[in-house]
Amino acid sequence: MKITSIVAIYALFWVMSAFLLLPFGVRTADEVGAEKVPGQADSAPVNFRPGRLVLRATAIAALLSALYIANYLEGWVTIEDINIFGTPPGYGPEDN
Repeated sequence: MKITSIVAIYALFWVMSAFLLLPFGVRTADEVGAEKVPGQADSAPVNFRPGRLVLRATAIAALLSALYIANYLEGWVTIEDINIFGTPPGYGPEDN
C-alpha cells in the first residue's frame, strides 16, 4: 500500500471521527445555566473545545487506520466474508 493511500485513508477516518464526535460533551446555555447573548441560538454550545475534539479525532482515526491497514495486509475480513447475497448468476466459476 502506498503512503498516499495511507494518508488518504487516515484523512477520511479523521473527518468521519471528527463529525461523529462533535455532539458529545457539548452543553447549551440552558443546560449550564449561563447567560445568553442577545440573538444567540438556543442550541448554540457554551463549552465547545476544538482542541479536545482534534485530539480525540486524531486518536480514533489513528486506531481505525491501523486496523484498516492491518486488515488489508493480513486479509482478516475479505469481500467474500461480507457477501451476504451470494455470487450473482453468471459470475461463478461454474458459469465459465
